[in-house]
Amino acid sequence: MPNIAIELAQQTASIGVTSVYGEQQDVDGVRLVPVAIAGHGFGGGSDDEGNGGGGGGGWAVPVGAYIRKGDDLRFEPNIVSLLAVAVPFVWVAGSALSRVIRALKK
Repeated sequence: MPNIAIELAQQTASIGVTSVYGEQQDVDGVRLVPVAIAGHGFGGGSDDEGNGGGGGGGWAVPVGAYIRKGDDLRFEPNIVSLLAVAVPFVWVAGSALSRVIRALKK
């Protein structure tokens, strides 16, 4: 019987920065290094008869890129991703804060 965990780990190993942006690039003497937040998980199982199965998945959010030109290194954020993550976060944080304040007033 094959080891399901090892097979799933090999399949999900490609999830990460390279799945969002690709490899670092050198363009006209400028090096671009992609930055992303990524995660993955998987699971599997089998029954008494040796039948097994599993699955996995992942997510990745492009954050931006480090740009190196000579000795100058700077970070350029991905504004679209920043807004896509920040808007729900601010909404949830605001909702939680309003509930805490409401509970403290009682």
